Amino acid sequence: MQCIGILGGTFNPIHYGHLRIAQETAEAFALSQIKFIPAAKPPLKTEPDVTVKQRVEMVQLAIAANPLFSVDTRELERNGPSYTIDTVASLRKEHPQDVLCLIIGTDAFAHFDQWHRWQQMLDYCHLIVVSRPSDQIWQLSAPLNNLLKQHQTHDITQLSQQTHGLIAMHQVTALDISSSQIRNLIRTNKHPTYLCPEAVIDYIQAHHLYTD
Repeated sequence: MQCIGILGGTFNPIHYGHLRIAQETAEAFALSQIKFIPAAKPPLKTEPDVTVKQRVEMVQLAIAANPLFSVDTRELERNGPSYTIDTVASLRKEHPQDVLCLIIGTDAFAHFDQWHRWQQMLDYCHLIVVSRPSDQIWQLSAPLNNLLKQHQTHDITQLSQQTHGLIAMHQVTALDISSSQIRNLIRTNKHPTYLCPEAVIDYIQAHHLYTD
């Protein structure tokens, strides 16, 4: 039985914040792999300003040296919005006996009850909610508080003992980096060195991305 982490996002561009969260979570939860899943049309975000192919290629460059990481393009091959429930359902079909862990941030979890068919998510996977020491404390809605009461575990070893259905909170290193910060630096002719891998920066420069 494998324990598979799922990390979705626009990755526009991917940066060290994404990569560090993935690495620390993989180690803490003994995950055998993490799938980076670029979103095509995120329902709760505006349309990315680079092509799908470019975002995928940047992820591939960023994760190339890490055997734990892989890129999964299934959301880009579907029509319509990228609903996470469809992604985890398709992964569950492919991995009926494996543990699936969807990794999301505290800010995403605070709005989890706005996600499409959110009540069914734990029928397919666990949730690992990652937070940084600087993250603000979110006021959760009554439905989310109830979800936590029913499904939260403080023993992370439990996640490897069943294939889905639990929520675990996990604190990660505070790397205060955002994709929008990197895009803004490039637009103002500043260099995003040390915010994302050099291979990604080289790709951005070669393709003249994020310039007006």
